[in-house]
Amino acid sequence: MRAIWKGHIRFSLVTIPIRIYTAIDSNESIRFNQLSKETKNPVKYEKRDKVTGEVLKADDIIKGYQYEPGQYVIIGPEDLEKIKLKSTKVIEIEGFVNSDEVHPTLYDSPYFIGPDGDIATKTYALLMQTLKQSGKVGVGRVVLREKENMVLLTPYGNGIMLYKLRNPKEIRDMADVPKLDEVKGADKEQLKLAKTLVDSMSKPFDKIDMTDHYHEALKEMIQAKIEGKEIVSYTEEEPEVVDIMTALKESIDQAKSQKKPMKKATGRKGKKGEEKESAKTKKQKVG
Repeated sequence: MRAIWKGHIRFSLVTIPIRIYTAIDSNESIRFNQLSKETKNPVKYEKRDKVTGEVLKADDIIKGYQYEPGQYVIIGPEDLEKIKLKSTKVIEIEGFVNSDEVHPTLYDSPYFIGPDGDIATKTYALLMQTLKQSGKVGVGRVVLREKENMVLLTPYGNGIMLYKLRNPKEIRDMADVPKLDEVKGADKEQLKLAKTLVDSMSKPFDKIDMTDHYHEALKEMIQAKIEGKEIVSYTEEEPEVVDIMTALKESIDQAKSQKKPMKKATGRKGKKGEEKESAKTKKQKVG
């Protein structure tokens, strides 16, 4: 695994040399190229003036911020240079907070953090174990590519995970979602059944099938195309809409039946079973 960043974690007077690694395997993604329908050649991306249609070169393009419809303020390289932040190669921890204080909507790109060198392993382990035992996560900031990023450090397995954090101001207000003001309290009987259903369907997260079926089907289709095979498709049936109470009760029964261990049928009776059957037959004859 190749590091993409090398620097330090610093909180108060404690400094830990670290390296950062990409946590996401981009090789799992399937990407398509745009091709000419007639020639099957790759299509070149061209930047054009939306009004004149003229093809532009990189030197012909400048940055502009639209502050009103059709009105732009021009931002030049010299303007950006004035506010440019110096990359310090240090993750400055601003503080430690309870993990449940950081809402999942703020989590962005995940990265692995590893110690940089043998000497760093002890202080790295100290921070990791402290985070684990305290239930805290570290919130800090780092300058990457001339931009300041807020980051979160959390223990993960035997190491430390880093997440880029979104600014809370970027998250829209949940109250703006249509129809939420019409959501009322649930029926007590339905709620009781729903809780029972949730309990019956509860399982460890690692037992949940996380297979991306579309991704797998896409890979199979591409491979079939390469091998010149026929592509077979199917139409998924629309699920039947059932009354909520009936659906809950039937769902609970189904979940419970799936959890019951299957008894192995032997097809043979044991000695006691044969004796009982024999006694039953005799009794019937006497009667």
